[in-house]
This record gives sequence, structure tokens and C-alpha cells, in this order.
Amino acid sequence: MHRSRISTILFDTPEADAAAAFWSAALGVEARPNDDEPQFTSLPGGIAGLVTAVQRIDGEPRFHIDMETDDLDAETDRLTALGAVEVSRWLECRTLRAPGGHLLCVIPVHSDRAEFEAAATVWD
Repeated sequence: MHRSRISTILFDTPEADAAAAFWSAALGVEARPNDDEPQFTSLPGGIAGLVTAVQRIDGEPRFHIDMETDDLDAETDRLTALGAVEVSRWLECRTLRAPGGHLLCVIPVHSDRAEFEAAATVWD
């Protein structure tokens, strides 16, 4: 048994400063650079219930989601059994491409544990 939920939406772009300024104004929230991981600019409260951020990337602009889980192996196996393909790993993050071409990352729980447990789906 393990649990998972969509926790994060990321605006990926090489134009991160402009994107952060736009999404900050569009969502009515303050853009906060992340000193520990400078490729990320947080948009706290941008989308209710989700971590929202801009991520600086080298490729084409896109959106991607993060699935947080209490078991990385089990969640990766579950999603690949549904047709996703693992394309890379970075630290504890596993990047998958879902059918249809969309990217998603499987990450360890990073939200408040009680919030995660209340919102996550339990999988057998």
C-alpha cells in the first residue's frame, strides 16, 4: 500500500524571470526566488491546494506536474504500468512521460504530512 497525489504545477521556461513576473501578476501573488534551488521561483498561493512555481529550463516552454508519494518505487511502477515511460532521474525525482506526451515528476512527500495524508489517494 502506498499513497500519492498531485502536489505541484510548474511553469517550465527558459524565460523564467518574465514568466515569474507574468504569473505572479496574473495569479495575484508574490513571486519568491528560491535561494536553495535558484532554478525555481515560488508563487505561494497561486493555485489553491497546489505548490505553484516557475522553473528555469533550457528547452521549450511547457507545464508539468509533480506527484508526491510516500513510496517512489511503488508510484513509479504504478504509473509505468498505466503507460508512462520513465525518461530520467534527478536526485529523488523521477521524470516520466505520460501517454499524450505530458511530463510529470514523481517526488517524495514534501508537503505537510497531515495535508498529504488527508488529500492523497491510497493505492494497493
